[in-house]
Amino acid sequence: MSQPSNSAHSGVTPDSPPPETQSGEASRARSRPSTSGSAHSQTPFPLGLENPLAKLKTGLSLFNNRHHDDEDGPNDDEDHSDTSSEAELLLDPNLPVDYNQRHQALPRHSLSIHDHDHHGHHYSDEAAIPLAPLSRRKSSASTLSFSDDDGAGAGVGAGAGEKEEEEEEEELEDSPYPEVRAAVHPHDDPTLPCNTLRAWTIGLSLIFLGASMNTLFSLRAPSISLGSLIAQVIAWPLGHGWARFVPDREVFIPLGWLRCGGGKRGGGGSAREGEGEGMIRRERRAGWRIKLNPGPFNVKEHTIVVVMASVSFSVAYATDIILAQKVFYKQDFGLLWDLLLVISTQSLGYGIAGMMRRFLVYPAAMIWPANLVYVSLMNAMYETNEDRDPSVFGGSMPRYRWFALVTLGSFVYYFIPGFLAQFLSSFAFITWMAPSNPVVNQLFGYSTGLSLLPITFDWTQISGYVGSPLIPPWHAIANTMIGVLVFFIFLTSVLHYSGVWYAQYLPMSDSSTYDNTGNKYNVSRVLSADYTLDEEAYKNYSPLFLSTTFAMSYGLSFAAISSLVVYTYLHHGKTIWRQYKSSTTEKPDIHMKLMRRYKEAPTWWYLSLFVVMLGMGFVTVLAWPTNMTWWAFLLAVFISFAFSLPIGIIQAVTNNQIGLNVLTEFIYGYIQPGRPLALMIFKTFGYITMSQALTFVSDLKFGHYMKIPPRTMFMAQVVATTISCFVQVMVLDYALKNIPGICEPTQPEHFTCPGGRVFFSASVIWGLIGPSRIFSPGQLYSPLFIFFFLGAATPAVIYLLARRRPKSWLRYLMAPVIFGGAGSIPPATPLNYLSWGIVGYIFQHVIRRRHFGWWSRLNFLTSSGLDLGLALATMVIFFAFTIREVGPPQWWGNDIVTGTMDYKGTAVQRVLPDGGTFGPASW
Repeated sequence: MSQPSNSAHSGVTPDSPPPETQSGEASRARSRPSTSGSAHSQTPFPLGLENPLAKLKTGLSLFNNRHHDDEDGPNDDEDHSDTSSEAELLLDPNLPVDYNQRHQALPRHSLSIHDHDHHGHHYSDEAAIPLAPLSRRKSSASTLSFSDDDGAGAGVGAGAGEKEEEEEEEELEDSPYPEVRAAVHPHDDPTLPCNTLRAWTIGLSLIFLGASMNTLFSLRAPSISLGSLIAQVIAWPLGHGWARFVPDREVFIPLGWLRCGGGKRGGGGSAREGEGEGMIRRERRAGWRIKLNPGPFNVKEHTIVVVMASVSFSVAYATDIILAQKVFYKQDFGLLWDLLLVISTQSLGYGIAGMMRRFLVYPAAMIWPANLVYVSLMNAMYETNEDRDPSVFGGSMPRYRWFALVTLGSFVYYFIPGFLAQFLSSFAFITWMAPSNPVVNQLFGYSTGLSLLPITFDWTQISGYVGSPLIPPWHAIANTMIGVLVFFIFLTSVLHYSGVWYAQYLPMSDSSTYDNTGNKYNVSRVLSADYTLDEEAYKNYSPLFLSTTFAMSYGLSFAAISSLVVYTYLHHGKTIWRQYKSSTTEKPDIHMKLMRRYKEAPTWWYLSLFVVMLGMGFVTVLAWPTNMTWWAFLLAVFISFAFSLPIGIIQAVTNNQIGLNVLTEFIYGYIQPGRPLALMIFKTFGYITMSQALTFVSDLKFGHYMKIPPRTMFMAQVVATTISCFVQVMVLDYALKNIPGICEPTQPEHFTCPGGRVFFSASVIWGLIGPSRIFSPGQLYSPLFIFFFLGAATPAVIYLLARRRPKSWLRYLMAPVIFGGAGSIPPATPLNYLSWGIVGYIFQHVIRRRHFGWWSRLNFLTSSGLDLGLALATMVIFFAFTIREVGPPQWWGNDIVTGTMDYKGTAVQRVLPDGGTFGPASW
């Protein structure tokens, strides 16, 4: 589960509300040192007492005047301007941005039970956890010691060390980092049950819902995705409804589940012996006694549900291998191979995550900024009061009523553009007036054109590929729009109409590959019997050609890689190095100390799972004719393992993950060319294993912040991931067998498999034909290598210009977002991004500035409601009409769309006569 300030002294971002909406927060921070400055007014957030954005900004603003001017000298202003735009990479507006104050002195407070109020929680005196007992424990003064002992009393960092100073025992500790101080509470209530039947039931139910819906929607264009934020929103009424209506009874289940990682006995600060009440408890006889209703739905149960959704909602990368193999290569290894492939690729990263915990989870320096949003939102949902604001539209009603109304409206409305009047989905009316004009369809078409008039009345088109525009900040949206306009509108038009890459014979924008007759590249003509490249057949057939936007997307992917490396070095290099050194030497922070009361999940659990998944991967690769060697499989796993720590450090500090997909394609495309299936498997194990490992690590840090017992986290993650693999494979198999015309470009309900088609095209480019025949010097697309240098130079140029003019708009430019923000084109089209940018400008710039009260209260719930209503309506259309082969009504509003060259994919400027060819004479 990811986001600027023009002055480090202001405490207010450029998109802050007008001054009249801001107020001092001294009364809410009575236990903090007195500082000057202002913060956002505490406008109610949709799910609780406070808006997490205002809460984070408030917490940070209290420290804004405590800078290092005296320490850093005259260059401090330059340092502030250098990093002022770094939060642009974060895709959520609630994250704190003042990275320059991480190492200022930590204020200490008197240990008073009433001081907990300023953190937002209103626990009773019995529930509040004073830190004095923890302070009396012995800990190392310089390093952390981690034990995997599974016996009683085993905990994280429970080792020998020097005794704390007596005066520190009387003080309340907090994180040394202001971002964490502003979002995460420095106390814990270990009596809250987490491993409950309620949490598991809600979590597993949402796994089936989210995994199945996202798998089905991934086959659709535009694709729809339900995120863990929606699970977080839905779980709240489900949990509270369970607490209200389910009877308070206990059920005995013989030979039941594994035990919750509750508090350990003995030692300072340990949980009380009776803390297991309401949890799944082990009985002396063989079985488990489960309490059906353990009381009010609490924040720890809710966290377990969100973690299960986080690891299970995203569609497995390996499902695109299955799609490409079955649909496009006409090769089927059976359901068992599908399951082994998906489970091994999704779960191999757990072993890496377990080994990286001491470097990426335990140290306070590893912040993982994206988690702060979820922590802040989760805490806001469990505040005791809900303020209403009658001055804003919808402010008089409860927030969840607003959410229900938006969901209902989105559900009902989608039947119009999604089924009854599909012309509203892509309102490219100019192409309707000239349906057979290729240039008009190329410029204004929504499917294979540039959509210069991006008009749509369909939330699917707006949010399908890019996500909701109501979430990222306006400056991140603006950087993405710069990339779309410069590269996919202007430069693509120039290249296409200049005839570069024989563009006059090809569509302007799609994700297919073509031969020298202008038809789709027929891979069966160059495949041997063992599904490798037949070089003689390739020479007798055709070189491979790409649409202009497809070629441009590869150039931009090259630029994104090099620009992210340079940008990270320039803007975050010192911080990353400083925090890496701190992570190996700093004392355990308060959150680490609080987690000591829970038994750690031993490393051997993770290593055992790693060995099992590695063996499963070997079986997957070697027991079937995948054309992949054992050493190539180990190389892919080694690449994932080797890059996990450095990329994890970058992501933990900057919230950016450098993808390895292009790198793995390059490596395997050169070392073993001509093996498309092997390349897809190599890319998945070499890239997704690392990506999954960091996803698991991020969730572990989320659980660390929320004080979830590590063993419960381990079980929740592993069970959720495994079940989701089975759900996704079964849903995919069902869809391929029961949806008529699936993966065809003209499928009536748009189940055209956009992701699988791109994956297949990439396997042809990098695996079957190979990069040496496409991108190497002297080949057709070799000029795209220039983008590597362009990507490396651009952030350096922006960095130098912004240093000369630190107050200008240049400080908000971010090369990685400009180059990589539109990475979904293709299969996405400029219509998706341009409409996304327009709606994002309205909500994240105009409404946020002019109607901040509404925005802070209802913006995020509106986004979730629109997504959920759309998903439910799509499901109803699928089960009510699609699988019964009932098509949309035949009338002008649906037929006008299908009659254009843009829709048919035939908008090319020059059509060859029968037998004619274009392109180089030899290849």
